[in-house]
Amino acid sequence: MSNAAEQKTGAEVIRWNLADLYENLDDPKLRDDLTWASQMAEQFGQDYRRDFATLSSQELLKAVETLEAIHSRVGRAGAFLYLNYATHTDDPRYGAALQRFEEDATAIQQHLIFFELAWNALDDDVAARLLEDPALSRYRHHLESARRYRPHLLSEPEEKILAEKNVTGRALWDRLFEETLTDLRFEVKGQQMTEQEVLALLSNPDRDTRRAAADALTTGLQSRLRTLTSVFNAMLADKALDDRLRHYPHWLADRNLSNEASDSMVEALIQAVVAGYPLVARYYRLKARLLGVGQLEDYDRYAPIPGADRRYSWEECREIVLGAFTDFSPEIGGIVREFFDKNWIDAALQPGKRGGAFAHPVTPDAHPYVFVNYTGSVRDVMTVAHELGHGVHQYLARSQGYFNANTPLTTAETASVFGEMLTFERLMRDESDPRRRLGLLCGKIEDTFATVFRQIAMNRFEDAMHTARRSEGELSSERLSELWMETQAPQFEDAVHLREGYRIWWSYIPHFIGSPGYVYAYAFGELLTLALIQRYHEQGQDFVPRYTEMLRLGGSRSPEAVAAVTGVDLKDPDFWSRGLAYMEGMVSEAERLAGG
Repeated sequence: MSNAAEQKTGAEVIRWNLADLYENLDDPKLRDDLTWASQMAEQFGQDYRRDFATLSSQELLKAVETLEAIHSRVGRAGAFLYLNYATHTDDPRYGAALQRFEEDATAIQQHLIFFELAWNALDDDVAARLLEDPALSRYRHHLESARRYRPHLLSEPEEKILAEKNVTGRALWDRLFEETLTDLRFEVKGQQMTEQEVLALLSNPDRDTRRAAADALTTGLQSRLRTLTSVFNAMLADKALDDRLRHYPHWLADRNLSNEASDSMVEALIQAVVAGYPLVARYYRLKARLLGVGQLEDYDRYAPIPGADRRYSWEECREIVLGAFTDFSPEIGGIVREFFDKNWIDAALQPGKRGGAFAHPVTPDAHPYVFVNYTGSVRDVMTVAHELGHGVHQYLARSQGYFNANTPLTTAETASVFGEMLTFERLMRDESDPRRRLGLLCGKIEDTFATVFRQIAMNRFEDAMHTARRSEGELSSERLSELWMETQAPQFEDAVHLREGYRIWWSYIPHFIGSPGYVYAYAFGELLTLALIQRYHEQGQDFVPRYTEMLRLGGSRSPEAVAAVTGVDLKDPDFWSRGLAYMEGMVSEAERLAGG
């Protein structure tokens, strides 16, 4: 069997070096940092637990700076322990160390909860007067944003209980979900494979192999479906409880608030993308013709175009991605080079390593790390570019400090998707073979569709299951599967046949558990990126410093203000339509290259 996961790429030895944070789990500095943070948090409570209306702007500034230092020290320790756990989920030592940290971090947070409550309890005019002082300009957006939560905060004892509950509640369910999927093995033609290996086979050129991989995925998930269904129900119930206690009007309200996105903006995005579903079916009808099959099955969606597939070694991936970023901006290319040269990337497939990919910002006094599972497909090359886009964003935003570096999800996906687009355009420039050019374009269309249409379809599933859980009670696996099919099938119309096994594929998607409501941010970021790419094509090198400044701003301003640096207006009602029109142009070009 042709197994991409078995083919050597050179990524087998690409492991990150976390010694920039701590030497190992037993490093005394790790415990010293948490002890320092605990002592500082206790002292912070003694210093500032008083009437906030009497604070001067200078006193408030000192308080915020101290609070930032505490969170940064805790964040550094937490990042180290999570990054270790992500590559060793099968080793109880790492899980235990992470759990111990979460308990310690919660104890530290108990001393600090009063600050947010006291700040939000201030009258608007008092808060505004404090924020007018130029001394607080660095933290103005952070402090203003915190006050958005005023209607949803509880009393201090209640907030402390909720913080304690999370350690033994949703956080543990999330960990159980990750460990269940990591421990699962899927048998494909007599070979035992991890989740990432079997998912990689869904892009295999051989149709029988793709079908076998899809069947193995279904069989494996079915063997743990009872546990996974329990995890989903626990998460749904936990979130419903939190939302009720905090008086959120609907299940997505807290996510919209954290994303600094209005309900109306998110609804406009969802409606525009759902209205564009016919484009998905149009493309997959073309793909059926290119594959020479009368009907696409669910396992055919990511099949390479015949004659267009190729594998990329890790060194080739490095050259392509680094070249794409450097062509755009030597400054940004230099940052990307650091990730490769300084071992800030973990790309090797290995037992115990969790699936997926991410970039972790760590803390501004350190540097980000990138996590991927590299098998050599063009989609993996794009994933490396995607996560390095995140890494560049996080690296540049470090100058804003801990509180201002992280961006809302609505703009957090912009740099990652932009990195993908730069890499795609480089691949297209360097490829002269017409069939491979068509294959690259089809792959990019499919990735873009996955980022926009698939993510919104998953948002529709989330909406359905959260709503159903609150009105119907605990949901069976069959009920979850019904909701999954009701929300996934419409995007394909009659162009893709979804088999019976596909009904339970909701059960392996981690965002539903770890980050409820997250997925629409992918579509937001993709469509914003398409607007930015169009501006880059129009303005050339004049665009580069504006884009770099946008990344450097991090979360120090609102998403609208950050995007405005590049000339993009997020409040423009035609914003979503222009991005969808760009995608339609890509499909039209694929039809042209395919000869009809």
